[in-house]
This record gives sequence, structure tokens and C-alpha cells, in this order.
Amino acid sequence: MDADLDTLATALYVRIDDALKNDPGLARWRPEVGIDTKLSDAELCTLAVLQSLLGFVSQARWLRHARRHLAHLFPYLPGQSGYNKRLRAAVTQLNALIRVLAADTSAFFDDVWVIDSTPVECGRSRPTAKRSNLAGFAGYGYCASHSRYFWGLRLHLVATPAGLPIAFALANPKIDEREVARDLFEIDHALLGSRPGQVVLADKGYASAEFETFLNGHAATLIRPARKGERPRPGARFLKPLRQLIESVNDTLKGQLDLERHGGRTHQGVVVRVLQRLLALTAAIWHNERANQPVLRSLIAYDHG
Repeated sequence: MDADLDTLATALYVRIDDALKNDPGLARWRPEVGIDTKLSDAELCTLAVLQSLLGFVSQARWLRHARRHLAHLFPYLPGQSGYNKRLRAAVTQLNALIRVLAADTSAFFDDVWVIDSTPVECGRSRPTAKRSNLAGFAGYGYCASHSRYFWGLRLHLVATPAGLPIAFALANPKIDEREVARDLFEIDHALLGSRPGQVVLADKGYASAEFETFLNGHAATLIRPARKGERPRPGARFLKPLRQLIESVNDTLKGQLDLERHGGRTHQGVVVRVLQRLLALTAAIWHNERANQPVLRSLIAYDHG
């Protein structure tokens, strides 16, 4: 299998179409009598992935590009309004397909996870924070990596060292990282329940006896830096590359998939744009493994079309 955009689009469409047909729970409900959609759900999700991989933040510009360069893959393309409405309605599908593709890779079964959160800025002016439709969902937080405050959300991500998303959540930046992490593992019991001996690498922000006891109760081990005045902790040899792993995954999402330029102005708008980027990252890793690429998280073969 080749690592190029057309091959990824074809393989991804087939995989998504099969998943939607094999699991009726993933398919969107539609009345038996009515107008058939000209763009199938599998085509829509594939189109959303390609938009993120090619770096188109504007949906209108993306559709113009797709009509000119991707007509051989998508015979019908909706207008910008129709595309936006279809994407927002596909939030549940996009979320589920991230797990479908992730579970279809060998990286999904890695016994080491990296957990961290990163800011998803949604505005910079005080009037925006007051008048935005995101008020109440978004909030003010502090980004230690850039030593600055921001207004928006935090993306909490559990990923493999290869960058494959395992679990994720968008939350107000004032919510404690450990609380969100515990919720992620409690909502999906199978994550830890089926993986005795799982190792979770985290930074000092996840230091908590309660959180560590919770992980130990699920036969998982938390490896993190020791806090000031704390005795040296086991697994210190894993901590040196920890920061590079976390920053590398975040850089892929922000530097190559434009997470910081998501353009969402409502709760649902931000969510669907973040899901687009997570699905694009997962799809690239999924396809790179099948194409026997040396770097699973590499997007170089797909960032032009």
C-alpha cells in the first residue's frame, strides 16, 4: 500500500463504510421515506479527514479546493452551509471512528501511555470572552509551556508513545487534570480493565495519592517526576524522553493539523473541529502502519494534494 493522499482517502473510505455498515449503532438515523443523501456518511468523514490533513481551516476554501482537485474522489460536494451542518450532526460518528481506526492498529495495544493536556484557545479579547457562545464552556487558564494565560478549553489526551489517541476530552481549563483523567478511565472501563500492567507516563500536574491509588486499583502504574521534597520515584529513566513525547504529539496537532486555528465559535463547532483533527491523526497512523512507514505519526505524504 502506498503512502499518498489518494490511497489514504480510498482505504479510509472503505474502512469507514464497512464500519458503518457492520455496526448499525454508528449509522445516523434517517427516515425510510425521504430524499437520499448525495454525499454518504463515509464520504463526509473521509472529506473531513482530508480537510485537516491538507491544512484547510476555512470550510469554504476547502470545498473550493476539493471541487477543483478531488472531484475524482467525491463526485458530489455540498455547499459550505450543508457541509457544516452535516459535520456538526456527525460528532458521534467522528468520535466513534477514532476508536475504530485506533483499535485496528498494533499501536493501540502498547502497554505504555502518555497523558497530558494542552490549551485550545478560543479567543483573545475580553469582549470575546464575554459575548462568545462558548461562555460557560470555555474559561481562563494558564499555559505553563508558554508562560501565559489563555481563554478557551483544554484538550486532555491519553496517547501511545507513537501519538495514537486512546482517550480524550475537552474541558474548562479550571477543571483539575487529575479529575478529568480519572473520568476518562471511569467512563470507559475497558481501557484499564482489559490492560493489567499498563504504564501511564505523566508530568507533575498529575501528582495525587488519590489518583495513583485509583490507577493501582486497576493494576496500572503511574510514572511521574517527584515533587519538591518528595523521595525519588521508580521509573525515573522513562521521564527524560517524557517531555519530548508529549510536546511532539502536541506539535503534530497544533503545528501540522492547526488545532490552535480551529475556528470554532460554538460548543458543537469547537468539538467537531477538534474531533476532525484527532480523527485525521488516527487515520494517518492507521494508514502509515499498513504502508509500512518508519514513522507512524508522519503526515508529510498527506499534507499536499
